[in-house]
Amino acid sequence: MPLAALEDLLKASMGLSAASIGSSAIARAVQERLSACGLADAGVYLAHVRASGTELQALIEAVVVPETWFFRDSHAFAALARLAGEEWLPAHKLGAFTLLSVPCSTGEEPYSMAMALDEAGIPASRFHIDAVDISARHLAQGTRAVYGRNSFRTADQRFRDRHFDLVTDGYQLRDSVRRQVRFQQANLFAADFLPGLAIYDVIFCRNVLIYFDRPTQDRAIDVLSRLLRDDGVLFVAPADTALPASHGMISTNEPLAFAFRKRRAAAPPRHPATPAVSLPRPRIPLAPAPSPLPPLATPAPPAATSSPRWSSQRQGNALKAAAGRTGDLAEAVRLANQGHFDEAAIRCEAHLRLRGPSAGAFHLMGLVRDATGNQSEAAAFYRKALYLDPNYYDAQIHLALLLEKQGDAAGAKILRERAQRLEHTQRVSGE
Repeated sequence: MPLAALEDLLKASMGLSAASIGSSAIARAVQERLSACGLADAGVYLAHVRASGTELQALIEAVVVPETWFFRDSHAFAALARLAGEEWLPAHKLGAFTLLSVPCSTGEEPYSMAMALDEAGIPASRFHIDAVDISARHLAQGTRAVYGRNSFRTADQRFRDRHFDLVTDGYQLRDSVRRQVRFQQANLFAADFLPGLAIYDVIFCRNVLIYFDRPTQDRAIDVLSRLLRDDGVLFVAPADTALPASHGMISTNEPLAFAFRKRRAAAPPRHPATPAVSLPRPRIPLAPAPSPLPPLATPAPPAATSSPRWSSQRQGNALKAAAGRTGDLAEAVRLANQGHFDEAAIRCEAHLRLRGPSAGAFHLMGLVRDATGNQSEAAAFYRKALYLDPNYYDAQIHLALLLEKQGDAAGAKILRERAQRLEHTQRVSGE
């Protein structure tokens, strides 16, 4: 079948797993290119794309859909600012803090990195950012640096006033930020991809690994590990945290940042008697602070847990401890990142008990149950998240992956197509 052969060609050339976006998405991209080339037969097109590197790139451009915005997952940028200001700069009197954003898409991520460092007080002469993507079209948009409303989705928009000028067709990023980022077209899996060892202090690789199968994910982590300095930090997406851990990396324990260091270079924990260095808080948009907890009268009885390692008394004590903290869901993420899944589940349960149903908490519970092999409960929690928020992209993708594991290819396909339509709708609405 020509379509299956084209799917194999895309996987070999860029690592894309057809299962991650659905064959129908690839079929639509192929149809788009058939029309552009004036061809009616997919078999003829297959021969054409195999013979033409230009047409292969055009097909890649048709398949890749940007889904990004400024300060997406803002805790990662807060962690980056802290890392640069409190750790790297005091330890390096000379030299530049080097960063990589891959894939950088249309530039929102690397520019967010630059704004975060600028607002943390890192001099422009002390850092530079390489922004790499396979799409020439995306890189052109990033170089132009004019963005529409879809690129500004965070609750706090003050950074836009500080770093952008209003122009006819959107918002133009100012040169002071633009010159900190160097765009480059490259393929993560090419033999000549960024040759060299230990080049970067920080690498952001988020929201792309989920589009690869596991062997391809492992290849990608190997490439990133080669590029990362021994004391560097790798930032990944929430769905990808198991990958760095499986390659010997450990979490930096920054809540909701999903950042990892090479194990041999992991920083020792600070002694509680030694106060941490306190710098001015970066003026970058963080996630909204949690609302105050409701008054507690008689604590509700703890919910049952599926783990035999937690007695009811111990579970109840943990729930009461969680009830006294406003950041219990962030703490649940931190515990999950460290592999403490039972404790993370208890934090989630406390959060749900105190604040009511939440798509984010249900999704995290699904991830925890998934990680511990309880697929039936994981699926139930993913479905609860989607019941509360039908457009919860990560829950759609994780449930699709789980259904595939369970042999429900049809159900997984439906979810992937829903996720793709959601991405397309968001992209169109922002243009």
